[in-house]
Amino acid sequence: MSWLITKYLITAGLVVGISELAKRSDRLGGLVAALPLVTLLTLVWLYVERQPAERIANHAWYTFWYVLPTLPMFLAFPWMLSRWGFWGALAGSAVLTVLCFVLTAWAVRPLGILLLD
Repeated sequence: MSWLITKYLITAGLVVGISELAKRSDRLGGLVAALPLVTLLTLVWLYVERQPAERIANHAWYTFWYVLPTLPMFLAFPWMLSRWGFWGALAGSAVLTVLCFVLTAWAVRPLGILLLD
């Protein structure tokens, strides 16, 4: 149980730290947020918890494919924000991301990459 609490505290601290950094510097906050810190932490947690190498590798592999459909949201959000306000932009970005995810899953399926079962 203490290991789980430690993981929560470190991971939450990372997110809070990035949001505080973003309040001070748009660029630096964006840079640190763009780093795959959560993924790296997850890989560390899986390794420390003695998960098989195949599971750790699969996590990194699927993370790559799941990140791709999120990228258009980062371009669309600022445009939506100036037109629809924060909540509208957030909702629009979520819808866009889901659509991009479905399209990505459909596009990579012929390559043998199954993102949706």
